[in-house]
Amino acid sequence: MNGAESLVRTLIAGGVDTCFANPGTSEMHFVAALDRVAGMRCVLGLFEGVVSGAADGYGRMADKPAATLLHLGPGLGNALANLHNACKAATPIINIVGDHATRHRQYDAPLTSDVEGVARPMSAWVKTSDDARSVARDGAEAVTVSLTGAGQVATLILPADTAWGESDGPAAVQSPPSKRRVSEEMVAEARAALLSDEPTLLLIGGRALRSAPLEMASRIAQATGAKLLAPTSNARIERGAGRVALDRIFYPVQQALDQLSGFRRVVLIGARNPVAFFAYPGKPSLVLPPGCTVHVLAEPEDDIAEALERLADAVGAGDRKPVLQPLSRPELPRGAISLETIGALIGALLPENAIVVDESINSGGFIYPSTAGAPAHDWLQLTGGSIGIGLPLATGAAVACPDRRVVALQADGSGMYTLQALWTHARENLNITTVIFSNRAYASLETELKNVGAMNPGQIALDMLDLSRPDLNWVKLAEGMGVEAARAESLESLSCLFSESLKRPGPFLIEVPC
Repeated sequence: MNGAESLVRTLIAGGVDTCFANPGTSEMHFVAALDRVAGMRCVLGLFEGVVSGAADGYGRMADKPAATLLHLGPGLGNALANLHNACKAATPIINIVGDHATRHRQYDAPLTSDVEGVARPMSAWVKTSDDARSVARDGAEAVTVSLTGAGQVATLILPADTAWGESDGPAAVQSPPSKRRVSEEMVAEARAALLSDEPTLLLIGGRALRSAPLEMASRIAQATGAKLLAPTSNARIERGAGRVALDRIFYPVQQALDQLSGFRRVVLIGARNPVAFFAYPGKPSLVLPPGCTVHVLAEPEDDIAEALERLADAVGAGDRKPVLQPLSRPELPRGAISLETIGALIGALLPENAIVVDESINSGGFIYPSTAGAPAHDWLQLTGGSIGIGLPLATGAAVACPDRRVVALQADGSGMYTLQALWTHARENLNITTVIFSNRAYASLETELKNVGAMNPGQIALDMLDLSRPDLNWVKLAEGMGVEAARAESLESLSCLFSESLKRPGPFLIEVPC
């Protein structure tokens, strides 16, 4: 057995059964091993940013890592933007990155690079296997590391000769360390804040945004009068009818400042001290009001569920009921297409148990509130601010949950970053309805141009934010990738196209002018 096969067998035995791949020459022995060893689903992406984004979507929904297969430093470099988003989402991912054979690296061949240096900024753990007999042990360690804490990115680099050399066989994967139990002092401090009679915010993120912890947090809020909010950007929220209703901190900095201005204390549970996305002239970076005291109950990597249970007991929330969202859909809208009517339409038609992947950027502001009372669903977001995650994230979510409909809300500008994901949607026949908000502009940047104080922009500046001349044709782009598509020219046609897409297997794309 060679090193590559020992690694594949180790991954499968450790529960890693999906590999998103864009391989090259240095990875051919790993590719051959995938063919010899049963049990690993292999999904090809035509660009490494699709591969890493799909692994992110898979990990968010499966709660376990997928592997990626990437080609040397440049291939890993192409994947980094969506690995950045995965880091911010605390998604478990195992990158397998090929490298030149150890004897070849000294000659500085065209693809020679510092692969470890490329990997480190977006990886919690980086290791280069020394020889074929080390590969399986290193792979087992990568699995354990990826599952440690809230979830991490682990990158294993395989020089080609470690993949083709003789190995000792697969290695056993060790269980990750238990999550840290928060101290009694932290629980006592959070209790005192909540019972202080000062306006207090419970800011919850990470794994606390799943149904059971959310219900516990809602009970605590009911017992103490605290306000419950989520951060602006979140890896996954379980929401909709029968689940806890939850608003988020606003993205626009002034709205966030106004929203939080009345709080004097905040208890963080799996969330960080909220910060504005960017610095703006005359605006603070931290959006909590001056003098607001921050109390940390649990970090994202801690045992959040157990901490919430202890806090609920401490504040006497045992007999309280969580406030759950009733089923309450908007009426199916009529009239002209607008961002507001699109939001109402999706809220009216969203199927039960859907997975919503939101990279709508400016265009989707009405959809989150319009879907609050839709049937229970999961909501996945852009977490790290690096656009181009939506179509790949939908790919991975659909692979992880093949029995669920994925609804991808996609801005046209960011969709172009990873357009190749549509080809994977078609090849794998994934159940994804993609709604493209076609405003033919980087609309968010038009807003930011004003926010940062850039005065009186001229035509050169405005051209940098414009996606016309020529206009993007998403129907033709999708069809060129093998995905059936149509353009909704009216609200009625959008309703028909969206409804029909939910009834049929496989992918469908709807371009909506807005």
